[in-house]
Amino acid sequence: MRKYLYLALVMTIATPAMAVGIPLIAVNDKAPILTVGYSPATTGQASALSIVLSAINGAKRNVDVAAYSFTSRPIAAALVSAKNRGVSVRVVADEKANNSKYTAVTYLANQGVPVRLDSQYAIMHNKFMVVDGNTVQTGSFNYTASAVSRNAENVLLIQAAPALARNYQTEFNRLWNESTVLNRRY
Repeated sequence: MRKYLYLALVMTIATPAMAVGIPLIAVNDKAPILTVGYSPATTGQASALSIVLSAINGAKRNVDVAAYSFTSRPIAAALVSAKNRGVSVRVVADEKANNSKYTAVTYLANQGVPVRLDSQYAIMHNKFMVVDGNTVQTGSFNYTASAVSRNAENVLLIQAAPALARNYQTEFNRLWNESTVLNRRY
């Protein structure tokens, strides 16, 4: 079953990427480990939130987060905890969706997490994380309370996929470099 899920994932992700020549799975990479979660959580399935928190809590070196909207207290707390244990944490978020002084990105900036806001697009609608250079979390799941309790969302965690992580890291770095620093507000 995992083999077929892996093949479906590779074809879904790789087909558009191959059109522009981006190798997502290197020849020497082992098959990635895939974990799927939904919100609301389904019986016998990990919740989307628990998968996101597990990825952050398991980070050893770095976590880079690209977020459209960010109001989730548990995710913000996990990122601050990761920073406090020596993990490099960076967040880039959509400027318009995060312009209140009460958003999680403001909290993160006030806790010393480097945060930048992107205003280059109508919306910066990404929702992904790159962890330790070999794990990617992506899906429809916004890092918000509503995504946990009110919306139908999905999360895909792809571990042991360094080529894919490098691709997402390049995109994160591009977004980071075009964005404006969010300074502490209180």
